[in-house]
Amino acid sequence: MEDLLTEAINPNTKNIDEKSIEEILRIINEEDKKVAYAVEKEIPKIAKVVDEIVKRIERGGRVFYVGAGTSGRLGVLDASEIPPTYGMDPEVFQGIIAGGDRALRFSIEGIEDDYEQGRKDLEEKYIKAEDVVIGIAASGRTPYVISALEYAKSKGSFTVSIVCNENTLMERIADITIKLLVGPEVISGSTRMKAGTAQKMVLNMISTTTMIKLGKVYDNLMVDVQILNKKLKERAKKILKITCNLSDKEAEEFLERAKGNTKLAIIMAKTGLDYETSKKYLDKNKGKVKETLKEISKG
Repeated sequence: MEDLLTEAINPNTKNIDEKSIEEILRIINEEDKKVAYAVEKEIPKIAKVVDEIVKRIERGGRVFYVGAGTSGRLGVLDASEIPPTYGMDPEVFQGIIAGGDRALRFSIEGIEDDYEQGRKDLEEKYIKAEDVVIGIAASGRTPYVISALEYAKSKGSFTVSIVCNENTLMERIADITIKLLVGPEVISGSTRMKAGTAQKMVLNMISTTTMIKLGKVYDNLMVDVQILNKKLKERAKKILKITCNLSDKEAEEFLERAKGNTKLAIIMAKTGLDYETSKKYLDKNKGKVKETLKEISKG
């Protein structure tokens, strides 16, 4: 572990246990400022990953985040938030954590070292060549994640590793490696801090940009939001009011006529077309509202 950047002693936080509360907070904040810069350096690689994901999802592929501990929890978190936010089928983005659901709340000692289990957990998902498997591990050498990546490679899947160290085994396996070199942690080895923050930022970037390119966003609005409760219904109405200059009552009426589909409601309100015709146009344009409106305007 001595050669791992994430395990090194941070010279900027020596004697942190002697500092006042505000001093500690400022030290942590100064270290956290380095995270965005580390992520910025990897944007070209992140862009390549997103491009590959979009193409594969359009061909019926899926995306799997695989990790242990903090890394695994972050993957499960990102995947679980995509369906309610963007109306995406929960099968498309999936998070796999070593130890299963129990590991989301409790530390399961030694599970990350179970090399065979990583492969077994992916086998249960019937991985195929169109899929993308993203291994997440700050160290870059977690056996559970390595096994999953190797198995995914054997199936012809596109593989990605997200690590926080140089020259890792995961980098030698994956098709693309995103290296988030955030440096030593405030508390030595506590990768739930800078490393975890960097990982979450990248996962947010990957999933959000993918959703935008798949037509889940109109302008900068979440138009594929699932109306599962009162708050989300009000959000959908607000989107309609903003995009179509409607009153509260008109927004509700269009939403009802569109059977709760915000994208269809926008098209119907802007074009005057009925539900079935709007749906045909939207399906033809792969769910992309702006492209649909452009085609309709051309007649």
